[in-house]
Amino acid sequence: MPTVQSAYTRPPRYQYNGHIQTIVPSLTRQVPGVVYGRERLTLSDGDFVDLDWLCQPQHEKLVVLTHGLEGDSHRQYIKGTASLFHANGFDVLAWNCRSCSGEMNRAFRLYNHGEIGDIGEVVVHALNQKAYAEIMLVGYSMGGNITLKYAGVYGRNLPQAVKGAIAISAPVNLETSAGLLDRPSNRFYRNWFMKKLAGKMIRKAAQYPGRIELNKLKQIRWWKDFDDYFSAPVNGYRDADDFYQQASAIHFMPGLTIPTLLLNAQNDPLLSPECFPHELARQLPSLFVETPLQGGHVGFMVSRDVHTYAERRALAFAKGQYG
Repeated sequence: MPTVQSAYTRPPRYQYNGHIQTIVPSLTRQVPGVVYGRERLTLSDGDFVDLDWLCQPQHEKLVVLTHGLEGDSHRQYIKGTASLFHANGFDVLAWNCRSCSGEMNRAFRLYNHGEIGDIGEVVVHALNQKAYAEIMLVGYSMGGNITLKYAGVYGRNLPQAVKGAIAISAPVNLETSAGLLDRPSNRFYRNWFMKKLAGKMIRKAAQYPGRIELNKLKQIRWWKDFDDYFSAPVNGYRDADDFYQQASAIHFMPGLTIPTLLLNAQNDPLLSPECFPHELARQLPSLFVETPLQGGHVGFMVSRDVHTYAERRALAFAKGQYG
């Protein structure tokens, strides 16, 4: 489909650039009233992920929410989406990637942008719990990339109940987006992610002595170094280049067969130009690409509205309002 004209034009006036539109919601936004029920799902390899549910017996539809890098089900963007969809007739399954629910996972491997086996098991588990007539997939940032890769790889072999996919602020080309973290203007994001991920490498090394070379943490100059030394070997990739090639959703999106929305703001400081696949959208009848000028990374706040534009747009798309 051609690029969708976005209705998002006016963030709050004080949020005058992409950095503020990214940071302020992350640090200050609160979403009250979301109280999950937690379930632990044992995966086929013996590891686990924790699932957070909002359910009503009369609901026949489900939304599966996937968080971003070093996020979890309690991040404001996940809770905001959960509350909106739940109020509009959906059960909610907000799942936490391995190691992201407050407890380190058991296996040597962690989670990553290209891991789609886990979300596949989560969807199948949900259908085993309840015969949902419709499942929508919504992912933010890394979770958006996972959602798009999962939908693209499985294509027509997706569970029949999966009717649509929505990705917001998704870095669908990891190599070019990873390079943006090395910009001086993005030092805040790089330092935050690096501190969290380095901490996990230290904990994982304690779980598996001798398998992780922690001394290489001191050798990191560029973000790609971290992916070469840690992200790739821990998660079964040959090196950073192999990780970027296999994990980037852009390489698998030609397989999309269900209605799919990619909502990426043009002033997102963490997205490269390669993350705005307008040409691909023109070739794929199922892909809708919406690229508003404003929004930042997982921001999209609206004055005097408890929900963001991204959350309301996701719900509208789930209801079939594609344009």
